[in-house]
Amino acid sequence: MRQKEVRDLDTFLFQELMKETEEERAILEGNQAVNKKIYTNLTSDFVIQSEKFLEDNLIMIRKHPRYIDFPRHSHDYIEMNYVFHGKFHQKVANEPITLKQGDILLLNQYIEHELQACEEEDIIINFIIHPGFFDYILSHLSTGFIQSQMLHFLMNSMFDYTKKGEYLYYPVSDSDRIQDIMNQLLKEMMEESILSKTKIKFLMGLLIIELIEQKNQTNQNSLKSEHHAFLTEVFRYIEEHYQEANLQALANRVNQTAYWVSKQIKALTNQNFKDLVQEKRLLMAKNLLVYSDLSMQSIAEEVGYENISYFYRLFKNKYGMTPKAYKMQLIKQD
Repeated sequence: MRQKEVRDLDTFLFQELMKETEEERAILEGNQAVNKKIYTNLTSDFVIQSEKFLEDNLIMIRKHPRYIDFPRHSHDYIEMNYVFHGKFHQKVANEPITLKQGDILLLNQYIEHELQACEEEDIIINFIIHPGFFDYILSHLSTGFIQSQMLHFLMNSMFDYTKKGEYLYYPVSDSDRIQDIMNQLLKEMMEESILSKTKIKFLMGLLIIELIEQKNQTNQNSLKSEHHAFLTEVFRYIEEHYQEANLQALANRVNQTAYWVSKQIKALTNQNFKDLVQEKRLLMAKNLLVYSDLSMQSIAEEVGYENISYFYRLFKNKYGMTPKAYKMQLIKQD
């Protein structure tokens, strides 16, 4: 490694990240197949599951294992790849992409990719992010960000309204602000102080805002911008009022008729307003089942359902089991 590269990197971080993990040692000792049990409980499709890493957190940071090709897979979370040192070759939806040192790649939970084995000095950091982490960020962004592709990416990931595989590539090695944030995030990952989890959330929010401001992500034509602005207002309203959201209140907010708003939502998302609200409510209910000790009745009421039987039916249709069964499954996994 060139001396200039050593000086440009944080020496402590580089030395720590160069150390081999238990998974990497197993690979070097001859285990040349990815141990899927580390990543998923599924036996058919290779879908990496957030429950394997997040536990009761919304964000988890880990070093990508070197020395082995990673087969085609997807995730049930938002993933961010960051190249701390070296390079990273992968195919994203069959498109070859090489990330250079300092680059960032965001992938939503509907896209597949396969990864080429990293060499010893290729240090890649994976950020595993629960879609629910972005609730707070989206509800507090100003309207000045409405044309950002990042916002569209996050809303699609959170609301399932297209289920389209998407990724965002940011060649940001020249951004001192972004690289400084990344170094702070990695230090918190390494040092694990009592406030590390809180600091990581704040730093991640700051990083997302910095990426939103990247000008190379805003090249949309005026019609798409109008549609994006409208959808942003729709999702912002649902974020803020999902418990009691109604179409007429949204129509008043955007100064249009309820009929026009309903048609626009259907045309742009292939779902109706009620579907989007229900999607948000069930996501929040799922989060409460994971991260709270509220009763089923309280959870139903908290997300906007007075009729618990109706809530149970909607939840089972969405996730394939009742809320109670889902909660019991989580307890057994612990």
